[in-house]
Amino acid sequence: MTESKAMILGCHGKSLSREEIRFYRGECPWGFILFARNISEAEQISDLVAGMRDSVGRPDAPVFIDQEGGRVQRIRPPLAPNYPAGAALGAMWQQDHEAGERAVWLLARLHAFDLQRYGITADCLPVLDVPIEGASDVIGSRAYGKKPEIVTAMGRAAAEGLMSGGVLPVMKHIPGHGRAFSDTHFELPTVDATLGELQRHDFVPFRELAHLPMAMTAHVVFSAIDPDNPATTSGKVIDEIIRREIGFDGLLISDDTSMKALSGDFPSKAAAILAAGCDIVLHCNGEMEEMAGIASRTGGLEGTSLERARRALTCIKDRDVANEAEVRAEFATYFETMVA
Repeated sequence: MTESKAMILGCHGKSLSREEIRFYRGECPWGFILFARNISEAEQISDLVAGMRDSVGRPDAPVFIDQEGGRVQRIRPPLAPNYPAGAALGAMWQQDHEAGERAVWLLARLHAFDLQRYGITADCLPVLDVPIEGASDVIGSRAYGKKPEIVTAMGRAAAEGLMSGGVLPVMKHIPGHGRAFSDTHFELPTVDATLGELQRHDFVPFRELAHLPMAMTAHVVFSAIDPDNPATTSGKVIDEIIRREIGFDGLLISDDTSMKALSGDFPSKAAAILAAGCDIVLHCNGEMEEMAGIASRTGGLEGTSLERARRALTCIKDRDVANEAEVRAEFATYFETMVA
């Protein structure tokens, strides 16, 4: 791991090109991320994941995916069922706390079964954002609810379900994306809530789950904290809010640098993200020129960031011995009740 660069990269297609293999071998990203464009059938996914690890010579190189359920689910039928979105599970919690938390734990445990069979080791879940009325639907039904207590309870159960199955959770989007009135895939939103409002509402789930091993930042400007920079590139947000106020000392990963919310060229984005205090730069779309730009300003994973990365990869000591068929059958009882 000492030779790895502080970045997670995607790839363009369903198998690695010779150019990609050469690039990864030379630049040594710490990890990789998969999207729907990289998915076709079971053997292909396993081969791609193995090829990624082989390209950097590290069998423990983490491979990430966004497998939430609802509209953000990269692996779909026939490889994995279409699962419900977070909001549907949160609605169940509001009727019966115990049933809701059990259902979301079971769903996360099923995600772990689905991902482990292909060698995928980290899921960008739970979504801990707490939306407000009128906010962009970029989060929308992905959120478990509109109250911090719902999101906290469900997020905790989801993280525990993943970890029980040997998959690392990545909570997102710290310190909170729920007040954004625009989609960060296309533009940079500014949140004008007071620090007090943020502390009482948006930060709560992240503070309660600050012990989790990894978190992904929000490409959102919080004018009460740093009116000039989004959280991803704000040293003030990262140091004063994420590290101190929220108390998160795990591995901090930027949201995708290929999203339009961040300005500047890709070398500049990478430099700004690392200078602000993020541990890892994330680039997802697999475009070679953009990846090369990221790599040009991304150094080796070292110091405190290296320790956080090591801690994250070793935080799961034991997988449970759950039976997949039994977990699926139990989840189906909750799901049928939920959609009736």
